[in-house]
Amino acid sequence: MALDGIFLRHIKSEIESVALGARVSQIYQPNREELVFALRTMNGNKKLLMSARANSPRVNFCTTTPENPAQPPMFCMLLRKRIGGGKLVAVRQMDCDRVIFFDFECINELGDTVMITVVCEIMGMYSNVIVVNSDGVIIDSLKRVDMTMSSRRLVLPNIMYELPEPQEKLNIVETDVDEIAFKLRNLESEMPLNKALLRVIQGVSPVICREIEHKVMEGATNLIEGVLYDKLISELKTMKEIAENCSGQPCVIYREDGKPMDFSFMPISQYGGFAKIEYFDSFSGLLDAFYDARDTKERMRVKSQSLVKLLTNISERIARKLSKQQTELKNCENREQLRICGDLLQANLYRIERGAEYVDVENFYDENYGTLRIKLNPAISPAANAQKFYKDYQKAKNAENVLTEQIKKGHNELLYVESVLDTVMRAENERDLAQIRDELTEQGYLHRQKGKQKNSAALPPYEFVSSDGFKILVGRNNRQNDKLTLKMAGKNDIWLHTKDIHGSHAVVFADGREVSDTAIYEAARIAAYHSKAQNSSRVPVDYTLIKYVSKPNGAKPGMVIYVNNKTLYVNPFNGIEN
Repeated sequence: MALDGIFLRHIKSEIESVALGARVSQIYQPNREELVFALRTMNGNKKLLMSARANSPRVNFCTTTPENPAQPPMFCMLLRKRIGGGKLVAVRQMDCDRVIFFDFECINELGDTVMITVVCEIMGMYSNVIVVNSDGVIIDSLKRVDMTMSSRRLVLPNIMYELPEPQEKLNIVETDVDEIAFKLRNLESEMPLNKALLRVIQGVSPVICREIEHKVMEGATNLIEGVLYDKLISELKTMKEIAENCSGQPCVIYREDGKPMDFSFMPISQYGGFAKIEYFDSFSGLLDAFYDARDTKERMRVKSQSLVKLLTNISERIARKLSKQQTELKNCENREQLRICGDLLQANLYRIERGAEYVDVENFYDENYGTLRIKLNPAISPAANAQKFYKDYQKAKNAENVLTEQIKKGHNELLYVESVLDTVMRAENERDLAQIRDELTEQGYLHRQKGKQKNSAALPPYEFVSSDGFKILVGRNNRQNDKLTLKMAGKNDIWLHTKDIHGSHAVVFADGREVSDTAIYEAARIAAYHSKAQNSSRVPVDYTLIKYVSKPNGAKPGMVIYVNNKTLYVNPFNGIEN
């Protein structure tokens, strides 16, 4: 992984230079795999993030923090009790490995000063944050590891903390570069240099190993001799000096399409013109920027899982119900035949013998007066058979009316549930999800929990300004869509929505002027972005005046009808200039 031991050594140096002697003013646990320590330093307040997430484990200062749950988890409460108010007195790293120790001087319940260590293990999917007392006994951890998960190293409360199993690699800070080069030369001659470096040197990531290979070999064979050996020594000395003095340059490597690909503590040239390099002022700032956008989406995906599952199940249930109702409605199409059979039996009662299983009668409804065989119930009289056909006819007629209405309601409900699911998938924070939960509770899809605290105030609609000065608002959810369209907007404002695609309502406010074509076009692109077609191209967007938009009686939130509309085909745009 890119966050290797030498990169972590730079992070350790940054934290030491800023936070040694700092007091812990608060501890947060945004989710089960992340902790945030609020530190009060001589130079102001700092937030130290410790993440054990499998795809983004790290420790660094952060400027923004994830939203915290209303009720802090038990592990967070334990840390507040044990470390709250404590002083950070030391930051230690095990060699150049990805294990870093934070020693806090704390006061226990008896008023005695005790030392508590927070151990951050940055090891991919095995990453963890472990709290250890002064005797080396584990107090607790973010992730507990029992015998069912590992038989070699347990991480459980009240047992001794053990370091991860050491790797047979050389620490470049403490080892002479000649010794490292000698060991590299004695490996298999067919092994690429980058693989050899990864096997021999502790605390270097694959991207660093490839960079050294790129600078040393320059397309040559893997045999390291002569000039190539001298180049290798030179590159190893440079990296050793960077590691010893923590003098690296934090940089991010971007693909041609602008997506971040990797990061490093030293300049990277191996990609040539196929990548762009951006340098940062600090290593913490680099990690914060690199992981922020990706982690935000991942956090929201995890937080919204329960809602997505609920809405998916509701949608599937409605779809199954609609399928069954449509089958029943199709069966009602033959109801006229039931009435005809009743009429024909009624007209031929004198010919039918009681107990007959069928009767052949002339069908006077047929223009050719053909013969129709009608099956009878021999257990009842001919007259009762006729009445049964009439009853079945009336039942089918009533069922058709009821089923038609139920199918219409079912289709509308399905559209509504799918629209809510779309808003869940596009939710940006916990407050957005809270408003959606409130909406689903009002509609009867969720039960209101007793004693549950009232949610924080709803966020306002998204606000944008067109290039020619018109204000554009976009709803965050169905309830906000209703408020925006039916209460906030004036009759001469422009309303926009993706055509036959779930999305948010958008409104261009005229403010007494005639809305320009430019504003409508830009608003259409923004409306397309805030829809299910966010990642598509040439998205159809309908627009019309607010006075032509109305809400049917009894319609679900966000559901409206509109007339006199026109359609634009646009590419989605988030409304923010790069």
